[in-house]
Amino acid sequence: MISDKTILAIIPARGGSKGVPRKNIRDVAGKPLIAWTIEEAKKSQYIDCLILSSEDEEIISVAKAWGCEVPFIRPVELAQDNTPGIDPVLHAISEAPGYDFVVLLQPTSPLRTVYDIDGCIELCAKSGNSASVTVVESGKSPFWMYIMDEQGRLQPLIGSDGACARRQDLPKVFALNGAVYTARTDWLVREKTFVTDETVAYLMPIERSLDIDTEIDVDVAQFFLAKRHD
Repeated sequence: MISDKTILAIIPARGGSKGVPRKNIRDVAGKPLIAWTIEEAKKSQYIDCLILSSEDEEIISVAKAWGCEVPFIRPVELAQDNTPGIDPVLHAISEAPGYDFVVLLQPTSPLRTVYDIDGCIELCAKSGNSASVTVVESGKSPFWMYIMDEQGRLQPLIGSDGACARRQDLPKVFALNGAVYTARTDWLVREKTFVTDETVAYLMPIERSLDIDTEIDVDVAQFFLAKRHD
C-alpha cells in the first residue's frame, strides 16, 4: 500500500516462448528465471498482492514454490503468440479486482531490483501521475539509423539533418526496458495501454535493464546475477 492506495502486482508468464524455449522457468544463475522477479517483488514495501498469470501447469507450480500466488489459470486464448500484451493484464485485473494501482513485472527482466520496482511505483502513486514505466537511455540514436530500399541503398530514418551531427549534439533518447510498468487501475482499464502522453518515465541504469529474448541474453544474465551474489 502507498498513500492509502492498494497495489496489485502481476507477473505474466506463458509457456510458449519461442526465442528461448521455456525461458520463464529456465535455470539462470541457480534459480528459475521467474524466481528472480518473484523474490524482488516480495521485498517491495508497497505491493499488497503478487500474482502470476499463466496457462502453463509447470510454470504455475514453480511460481507457487517460490511464494507467488496463483488465484486463476489464464485462458489458453490469452497465451498465444499474437495475444496483445495488455490482454492478460486486463484479464488479471478482472480476476483480482479492487486494487487502486496495478504493476506489471515481466519475468524476462531478472536484473531489476526492488529499488527499481518501488521507485517506479512511487513515481506514479505519489506524484499523481496516471502511469509510469521504466526506461533506459539508448546508446543508439535514431538520428544515426537508416532504412534500406530494395536496391540496398540507405535512407535516413529521421530526415537528413542529423545524419552527420556530433554525438554530443544529438538529443538523448530513451527506450522502454520492460522491467516495470505501473498505472492507476481505472485509467489502465480505460486506456488499455501503459504508455500514452500521460505516462512518465522512470530511468534505470543499463546494467539492470536487460530484457531476455535470446540465448545470448541468458548468458549475460547468468554473468551479472552470478557476479551480484559473489
